[in-house]
Amino acid sequence: MSTNTKSSNLLAPELGLEKVAGVYWQLTTPQLYEKAILNREGSVSKDGPLIVRTGKYTGRTPKDRFIVKEPSSENDIYWSDINQPIGEDVFDHMLGKVQDYLAEKHVYVQNCFAGQDRTYRMPVTIITEMAYHSWFARNMFVQATDEELDNFETEFTVLQAPGCKADPEKDGVRSEAFILIHPAKKLILIGGTYYTGEIKKGIFGIMNYRLPLQNVLSMHCSANEGETGDTALFFGLSGTGKTTLSSDKSRHLIGDDEHAWTDKGVFNIEGGCYAKAINLSAEKEPEIYGTTSMFGTIIENVGFDPVTREIDYDDVSITQNTRLSYPITSIPNVKLSGRGGHPKNVIFLTADAFGVMPPVSKLNREQAMYHFLSGYTAKVAGTEAGMSAGAEATFSTCFGEPFLPLDPSRYAELLGQKIDAHGADVWLVNTGWTGGPYGVGNRMSLKYTRAMINAILDGTLADEYYNQEPHFGLYIPTACREVPNELLNPRNTWADKAAYDKTAQDLVQRFVANFEKYDVDSTILAAGPKVMTNA
Repeated sequence: MSTNTKSSNLLAPELGLEKVAGVYWQLTTPQLYEKAILNREGSVSKDGPLIVRTGKYTGRTPKDRFIVKEPSSENDIYWSDINQPIGEDVFDHMLGKVQDYLAEKHVYVQNCFAGQDRTYRMPVTIITEMAYHSWFARNMFVQATDEELDNFETEFTVLQAPGCKADPEKDGVRSEAFILIHPAKKLILIGGTYYTGEIKKGIFGIMNYRLPLQNVLSMHCSANEGETGDTALFFGLSGTGKTTLSSDKSRHLIGDDEHAWTDKGVFNIEGGCYAKAINLSAEKEPEIYGTTSMFGTIIENVGFDPVTREIDYDDVSITQNTRLSYPITSIPNVKLSGRGGHPKNVIFLTADAFGVMPPVSKLNREQAMYHFLSGYTAKVAGTEAGMSAGAEATFSTCFGEPFLPLDPSRYAELLGQKIDAHGADVWLVNTGWTGGPYGVGNRMSLKYTRAMINAILDGTLADEYYNQEPHFGLYIPTACREVPNELLNPRNTWADKAAYDKTAQDLVQRFVANFEKYDVDSTILAAGPKVMTNA
């Protein structure tokens, strides 16, 4: 096996990769760019970044993700349709298949860290078949210094071979794609899919396993910090505005997507950003748009002119899940340490397409835990293939259900402990519809949402008077600077008040049905929405 400097001792014998043709160890971004072009892995855009296409899979394939059921972890894992068990025999068979596939091929290796806090960070090794996947890993994880590389001891390895496809009938998996996690061997196998997000979320899932066992809350959220050092967290599923609202030129971005809350404060788990590119424009999201002309950015599954290489960010002919990967340093006003103090404000974002949730409400501790577990938003026709017209309620536990290996109550309990210990205010902000449901009402103005966020962050909204609405028990402010008072209570925005009450109760029923799966303290259950038999 031919090797680069320092690579001869890099691949552990238990990985069984002695037969690979060569190892490209710790190549820099310019070197990986060259390799990607020479390998015909992508195209150069007009402004320089690499455009790639991920083939059949343009998003994660959660039904093809399995965790090995083995003695060291099986009592901790919350086994479910999300955390699907698989036998060690299947894992070992698929590892052998990947080893045979990679024999006589070159592989790319990056040693890096998950986590900006040295106390809790995890050294990870990412081994990939493609150069641009190694570049993606270099973007998304925390890069090690030369001194750290000399003494690097990995704790978890990702072995990714997208060209290696499974045979479901012979291999014991569901489809040609497979994401197999072995907690004891500290190894993730990824095959059959070129989608880069599987690498990122695979490691995030491991951090979601490790950190809570150390009394650290791992979180699927953005974080930023004001000039006075006040930290804010933004939770929200796709389409709720998490990335947009956490990117604020008056505040320092700590991180875009994955964080942890320790007894010292919060830290970013990543070293980069993986932002949606759909409908991206300089007017709506100038900081993110600016990365599309920067060296180091990878752009996934966008439409572009093959001659001019001009990108059309409104083109969804391949997928609506178009993406940008870039180092966090590409964003102006970023906090380079990736760490912040204890959050002063925790903001849950939802895009309620039923038009019944208040645009902003303040949550008490039990309500915060209830809505954290619920992780509610709504999807509308056009946001996902195959959806019928209208709105569809979506619940994702702790705003990150696909990545949570432990019992959901563990994450909620940690949130409650952090709120108690550090006095954070928790808010629910609806960036969805007002005046009626999707198709009747209007999407909440970004101008007003930003005004509410600003009032939360500068402390003025906490000082307003509040009324409790009857359906969800949420506390609605009677006034908010720069926002019309009539918008604050959603019932007031509906012409047909009876229709509002009926729609609100319909959504309440969905909340209640979803929450039946959780075994929680009665005080948390009582903090949820109320079914009104006479509504």
